Amino acid sequence: MILFDLKCTSEHVFEAWFPDSASFEKQVKAKAVQCPVCGDTKVKKAPMAPRISTKSEEKPTTVVSDDSDSKAMELLRELRDHVESNCDYVGSEFPEEARKIHYGESEKRGIYGEASAEDAKEMVEEGLEIGQLPWLPRRNS
Repeated sequence: MILFDLKCTSEHVFEAWFPDSASFEKQVKAKAVQCPVCGDTKVKKAPMAPRISTKSEEKPTTVVSDDSDSKAMELLRELRDHVESNCDYVGSEFPEEARKIHYGESEKRGIYGEASAEDAKEMVEEGLEIGQLPWLPRRNS
């Protein structure tokens, strides 16, 4: 798996995992990769700094204080609510059920669940239209 920093035409920068560079290119060409902030499908790789290991690794500090970050988080929460309200949860059976739908063996509908990186790679190679979403935990209310 490869982690890329990506940028949309609105200059939003985000990360996404891909099985390999060819999968990234194929998904971008098919407009299957979209910005989690604005939904733009015109994305490209953003400049990335290589991670260099040192003997005394320090844990990076993450600071989230920018207003655009909180807006992005709220959009991701809304996305989760939309998926949960409009799609069927199939859990670990996701790869099998996605294939059944793709090959016409099961009713066409929106589904969500879990898949290993290897299963996801195989599904993309088979031509299934799948995507990985950042799944935020529920807020305690």
